[in-house]
Amino acid sequence: MVSIQHQFPPLAGQDSADIQDWLGALSGIFAPAEIEVIRRACEFAAPLYHDKCEVTGTPLLQHALGSASILIGLHMDHETIAAAALHAVPEYLDDWNEVLNERFGRNVTVLVDGISRMEQIRQFSEMRGPNAKDRDDTAEQTESLRKMLLAMVEDIRVVLIKLAERTQTLRSLSGAAPEQQRQIAQETQSIFAPLANRLGVWQIKWELEDLSTRYLEPVLYKQVARLLDERRVDRERYIADVIARLQQALTQADIRAEVSGRPKHIYSIINKMKRKHLDFDQLYDVRAVRVLVDDLEQCYAALSIVHELWQPIQSEFDDYIARPKPNGYRSLHTAVLGPRQLSVEVQIRTRQMHHDSELGVAAHWRYKENRKSESGVDEKISWLRQILAWKDELADSGQLQAQFKNQLLQDRVYVLTPQGKVIDLPKGATPVDFAYVVHTDLGHRTRGAKIDGSIVPLNTKLQTGQRVEILAAKQGGPSRDWLSPRLGFLQSARSRAKVRHWFSEQNLDDSVAQGRTLLDRELHRIGVTDINQEKLAQKLRFNKLDELLAALGRGDITPRRVGLAIAQDAPAPAPRSTASQALPTASGNVLIEGVGNLMIRTARCCHPVKPDAIVGYVTRDRGIAIHRRDCPFMQRVPEEREDRLLDARWAP
Repeated sequence: MVSIQHQFPPLAGQDSADIQDWLGALSGIFAPAEIEVIRRACEFAAPLYHDKCEVTGTPLLQHALGSASILIGLHMDHETIAAAALHAVPEYLDDWNEVLNERFGRNVTVLVDGISRMEQIRQFSEMRGPNAKDRDDTAEQTESLRKMLLAMVEDIRVVLIKLAERTQTLRSLSGAAPEQQRQIAQETQSIFAPLANRLGVWQIKWELEDLSTRYLEPVLYKQVARLLDERRVDRERYIADVIARLQQALTQADIRAEVSGRPKHIYSIINKMKRKHLDFDQLYDVRAVRVLVDDLEQCYAALSIVHELWQPIQSEFDDYIARPKPNGYRSLHTAVLGPRQLSVEVQIRTRQMHHDSELGVAAHWRYKENRKSESGVDEKISWLRQILAWKDELADSGQLQAQFKNQLLQDRVYVLTPQGKVIDLPKGATPVDFAYVVHTDLGHRTRGAKIDGSIVPLNTKLQTGQRVEILAAKQGGPSRDWLSPRLGFLQSARSRAKVRHWFSEQNLDDSVAQGRTLLDRELHRIGVTDINQEKLAQKLRFNKLDELLAALGRGDITPRRVGLAIAQDAPAPAPRSTASQALPTASGNVLIEGVGNLMIRTARCCHPVKPDAIVGYVTRDRGIAIHRRDCPFMQRVPEEREDRLLDARWAP
């Protein structure tokens, strides 16, 4: 086999200098072998990136190194840093997958592939545009897109790389056109900031929110920023006084604590002003301090000291240690009237809680016991457990109902329509399921499907991230083959119900007539002539008699099931001695039509005794069991076993 050797131009002088300066700062962070991998990644990407700029006008190499620096601040491993440097390679190299796999190994290649797929899906979803007709489902679609982006990646680090890359873009967003600024900022607030929040990567979350607000609400942003800046000196002096007093009180109580001022982010200030309809001067937590202690017991001891020093403000206390936030955040929050009767927010937590809150999932990555990065099982389970907890956050945004309908992400499939709309399906769903979710009529008329532009069989299992297009007839209906579980055309029970309903509506009159014949035959068989058939239909959970007859005609319910329902209420018919034989049981002789010389016993589950209405059930190896007709076991006999049921009655 001949392998193609790629020839890249030599590094430009400035590119080489930038890489060397940047690598020089890594010597105390990574081992020499790890720095070598990062160096090779940078030098591989640099020629491809040369003279290329990001949307903000920033040289692409600088953008990549800036993104990698953010990840270094999150204590990510060297493979993540290398993948961040290589993140744009797929745009400029056709056979990048094979080349990266050969030069950097599978782990780095999987990360780059995940970044590329996330970007493709994100861009494709934008095809809907701001003028999409069905704007009423925007919030649901955005949430589906977030879950889709997460479900399609094999490694959580892909998401963190993408968040770091987006943060770097926002840092230099002033170089973009105004329309691009708003589009990128809006996408950041609706997709990427919530992802950072849910992963618990607070440093990135706060920066994404603040920087995007700067472009979405420039007037209000500047107003709050100016108010913060104008009062900064007085606020800092005030906070210093609070810190000194609190530190002294904690030391006297023999609590080893670290007290510091806590920066307040502009986005959270604006958000709280809007949510609570408050002016800037009415906010309690513009002035804030944070207390870090050694253990859980000291958290509550420190809280007691804070409340002894200053009067707590009612309704402004939250115990996120006893009741952590859904994303795992733990801390004590209280607000007090500090010196000069000015409000101060105080956060109290252990140092470990603080570490977790600052870095979230990333905080745990570095401390795994020498885990190799492909050891996905434990990390994946932990990650999915975090994602599940996010559902509870929807309660705060008025979407409480949605939190219970979602299952584990791996139990769902997220695919796209040709227009970029995200469709949420159960795992194992097919193009036919997809068509019925889009529109019932489209499902009925489905005749073929394309996945990512290629025609596929209709029973193909869909995968997250695919683009699905339905080929439909102008008119027509579904195939009965779609109802066969063996053929695998439909996974969704809802889709199967729609197919059954279509067939039930096509020949309703014929089904009712056939059902009438079957019902009359069953009534004759069991010897019942005088019965209220409307009540019988209601007992079998049909609204009216025609629905019962149609179900009988279609085979949705068997005549035997109808006969059992009748026998529960109707007296048993007179015995026909020529067809029955009295057989002894522990509770008395039983007549079973057409049966003789078989072992017979009373069932232990219901212990029928004379004069209970009874029925016989042919077991596999223990003869015939006699049950009460209202026995729960009899009510649950599946249709395919109803031929084992025998008419039985007590002998005189």
